[in-house]
Amino acid sequence: MPNTRQRRETARRRLERQIQRRQAASVARRRRNLVTAAAFSVVLVLGAVVLLVTQLGGDDPAPVAAAPTPSASASASASATPAARGECTYTKSAEAATRDAGVPPNGKVPTTGTVAVNVVTSQGPMTFTLDRSKAPCAVNNFTYLAGKKYFDGTPCHRLTTGANFGVLQCGDPGGTGAGGPGYSFADEVTPDLKYTKGTLAMANAGPNTNGSQFFVVYRDTQLQPNYTVFGTVTKGLDVVEKVAAGGSDDSNQKDDGKPKIPVTLTTVTAAK
Repeated sequence: MPNTRQRRETARRRLERQIQRRQAASVARRRRNLVTAAAFSVVLVLGAVVLLVTQLGGDDPAPVAAAPTPSASASASASATPAARGECTYTKSAEAATRDAGVPPNGKVPTTGTVAVNVVTSQGPMTFTLDRSKAPCAVNNFTYLAGKKYFDGTPCHRLTTGANFGVLQCGDPGGTGAGGPGYSFADEVTPDLKYTKGTLAMANAGPNTNGSQFFVVYRDTQLQPNYTVFGTVTKGLDVVEKVAAGGSDDSNQKDDGKPKIPVTLTTVTAAK
């Protein structure tokens, strides 16, 4: 039989093994907690990125603003791009057009002058002035779709009413924020773009995904220069301000959703 000394030695070794097992379990728990915390941090970062991307996204392949949701690198020089020289390419998308208007012809388009567009809405008339020198391909696209009556009878589906983010997004005949003409074209952006009150800009779902959705800025808005600016509202901005005063239904998030005062583009007619 083991003597007292042997029993004490056996008990000591058993206690050491228990301590070692507890230490190992503690280390494993800490590792699991670190992994979990890291994974949670990644989810938070990705969530923030998705929120920013969708601020003016939701255009043809897939909300403003928007929203909002999405573009070419902000560091690119527009003067060096084919689009800035009026060389436009409109690429057919895999997604079907929400309202079929065909595809604008590829090739050279005018790069100087302006185009007046008369917009009759359910809330009152507006006038857009499109600037070919800023975005010739976007202007050509807008006048092409207007000539096909693509915008006629379509709702403006998204309104943002944040303190530094005020836009009304239109151009999807389906009114969901996911529709478009079935084609896309490249961004026409520069690092110095500003989205001041009265600006007209293309909504997108990422780089070079412009289609038919656009937004009207009714309040100076802080955005990265990722959205092609192609004109201004020269008359009737009060129509958008009236709609904005009614607020959004917050169906996307707070201060972002369908306008509570519905507004439809009844007719959109570009001057010849």
